[in-house]
Parts: sequence; C-alpha cells; structure tokens
Amino acid sequence: MFSRILVANRGEIALRVIRACHDLGIEAVAVFSEADRGAPWLDVADRAICIGPALSAESYLKIPRIIAAAEVTGSQAIHPGYGFLSENSKFAEQCRASGIEFIGPPVTAMDALGNKDKSKTVAKAAKVPTVPGSDGLVETEEQARKFAHAVGYPVLIKASAGGGGRGMRVARDDDSLASGYSQARAEAEAAFKDSSVFLEKYLDRPRHVEVQLIGDQKGNVVHLFERDCSLQRRHQKLVEESPSPNLPDKVRRAMCDAAVRLAQKAGYYNAGTCEFLVDQQNNFYFIEVNARVQVEHPVTELVTGVDIIREQIRVAAGEKLSFAQKDVQQTGCAIEVRINAEDPAHDFRPSAGVVKVWRPPGGPGVRLDTHVCAGYRVPSNYDSMVAKLLVHRPTRAEAFATMRRCLREFRVEGIHTTIPILQTIFDNEAFIAGKVDTTFIERELMPKKG
Repeated sequence: MFSRILVANRGEIALRVIRACHDLGIEAVAVFSEADRGAPWLDVADRAICIGPALSAESYLKIPRIIAAAEVTGSQAIHPGYGFLSENSKFAEQCRASGIEFIGPPVTAMDALGNKDKSKTVAKAAKVPTVPGSDGLVETEEQARKFAHAVGYPVLIKASAGGGGRGMRVARDDDSLASGYSQARAEAEAAFKDSSVFLEKYLDRPRHVEVQLIGDQKGNVVHLFERDCSLQRRHQKLVEESPSPNLPDKVRRAMCDAAVRLAQKAGYYNAGTCEFLVDQQNNFYFIEVNARVQVEHPVTELVTGVDIIREQIRVAAGEKLSFAQKDVQQTGCAIEVRINAEDPAHDFRPSAGVVKVWRPPGGPGVRLDTHVCAGYRVPSNYDSMVAKLLVHRPTRAEAFATMRRCLREFRVEGIHTTIPILQTIFDNEAFIAGKVDTTFIERELMPKKG
C-alpha cells in the first residue's frame, strides 16, 4: 500500500480523496493555485504545495508542475479526482514513466474508450448495443430512406464534418426526410465545404442512465448498479438518483452486464462509468465511458455501501477488489443534487464572491460533500459547484421528503445558488413520478424565450 498520495485536484473532490487517504492510513499531499491559497481543504492535507497562478492551464492542468510536486514530496501515487487531468492518458503515461502510480485505468483502456468512435468499436465487439447508424456516408436520398425504414423513424441526419448543430436535421417521416436531407447537405456545404452526411437513429426524449464499474488488476470487474442522470441543463447534470425510477429489473440487469462486458473487453481496471441512453421503450444504447471517478459517485456509495475512492486506491496499489459481484446489493434510494454558485433567475449566471452565511442541513440519511464554509471566497476561475447534497432513505418517497426538508433548511448568503430551482424540481409532479428525460429541464422548467 502507498504511504503518501498527491491529490491533483481542488474543492470537494480533493477533500473527499484526502479523507479516503487518511482512512487508509496514507498521508495526503494537496496542490493548489494562487486562487485557492488558504482554502479550507488545504488545512486537512498533510502538506500543500502551490503549483501556479489561478489559470487552470498554468496550475491544475500543468503536468510538469504536478509531477514535480509529487517527486519533491515523495508521493508514490497521484489521484486526479474528476475533471482537469483525470482522463488525460498522456498524464497517466507520464506519471507511470516517472515511477508514480496514476490512480485510474491503464493507458491502453483510456485510449480505447476515450475516443467515442473507438469506444463504439469496442462496444460492438463486446456485443453492447449502440445507437444504430448508417454504414458510412449516405450518398442519396434513396439510401437515406432505406436506412430510416430499416431502423424506424425518427432519424437524425448529421453532417460528417459537422459541429455546433450545423448540418443536422431530425426527420420523423419520409417527407421531412426528403427536405431535411437536402437542407443538411446544403448547410454542411456552406459551413464546412463538405456536403457529406450520415444517419443515426434519433432517440426522442431519452433518459440518461449510467453504470458504475470498478475493476482490479487481476481481471475482476464488478458493477455497482446504475444511476439515473436524466435531469440536465445544457448537458450539465443537476440531479442524480439510484435506483433509476421506472426502469424494469430485466433492463437494469442487462445494462449492468453489458457495462461489465465492455470493461472486460477493453482490459479496464480501477473506477469508471459506462453511460447509456434509454429510449421510451426501455431499449438502451451505449454512448461513452468516463474513465475516472464521477461527481455523482456518492449516490452509488450510499446504495451499495462501497467506498469507491478507497477501493480506487487499493486497486491502484495492486490489491484485489475487496468484494465480488454477489456481495453487492442495491439498498434503498439515494438522491444527489448539485448546488452551484449560479443565479437561476438570470440564466444561471455564475455567482462568485464571499459566502457570508453557510448553514447546511443535517439529520438521518443526509450527506453533504463540500469544501465550503462561512467566510470562504468562491473563485470565478473554476467550476461553480460548491456542494453535493445527498439523501439516502428506504424508499424513493421518503428520500424526496428528506430532500425537500434539506433544501428548505439549507441557508446560504453572500452568493446565489441553484437551491431555488432544485426546490421547484422536487415539487414537480412529472419528476416525482419519474417521468423525465434529458430535455425535461429546458422543456418544462425554463422560461420560454421570445
């Protein structure tokens, strides 16, 4: 086992990893930028080293400085947390080339799964469902129609050189396919000087469900069940829960088994998440793998009792998983909300500044992961999340009741937060019934423009 680990991150995840290190009897070294000098989590670490100015590119993303900090402090491993360099295979490679263990997956697996096209190839080899797509470019409208009839409407026409939504059309019948095909090609030609397009099955109002994985270096891969992350705004998750509501057990089991197959095919170990889209008929399709621990990992910890960060460290040290698949149970309902320093009343404008009052909730079944306290200055340089509030109760109804109470109790002054919109979400009847999808927030809860 390691004796000293450097934590290459900041905020609540840095504090989370530091605590896991201490639980294992390991010293923890923190790094910080000038913007984070004097931050609360630095006091918890055994040592803290400044690695540069506020700009991420000159501090938390500066590989040579992080590796140098690990070498100077005699750290045997680096935990990247999430974000920043956590999915950077070059960073992982340089850590290991310097004789420092990277607490994450092998570089080969990161490379195979970090690219969406490559990861789909791995998924297909592992017999994991992917969103059906045309076999190469679609050269004629007739080819487009044949594909649409084979997979069923709606379909998505996409420019092969596309980006930013240009050269993209949704077709729901033959007529809209004909017009959409010509429009997409013309728009793609104008924008990219390339009129080529391909087609995919369009998933209308899908749910976003992900499976937590953990594997060791001895070939054991175990799933820790699924989380539902459908409530999003501009692809940023606001609420996560486990189990996923209204998901048939048969589909849950098949999805979890598929995630394990994919990880095994890629030679994956350490923590990772396999993400799927689920359509309205409960068909699931692989979309990507996050080769790191995720923001919402505590949701899974609550329903399974597995300390994912602790297990990451053990696996990186070459130890075997401390449990087998048969030992993992999904118990009760856990829900996480992300509390961001943003103003929902003004299009979620970031709200940096000094926290004057910080009075968090508590009570049975409540967990708060945060680095914030009264007097803390929220910097404008980084992600706006200031806390993750979680509840774990025997039933979903009880979890909702506890979360409503917690959101009422949580008092923050000095900055704006997303607590008001979270209160609105937890009073929404469709959400209470589990009838949501990835477009729900913008479609139902955000003010209509114009």
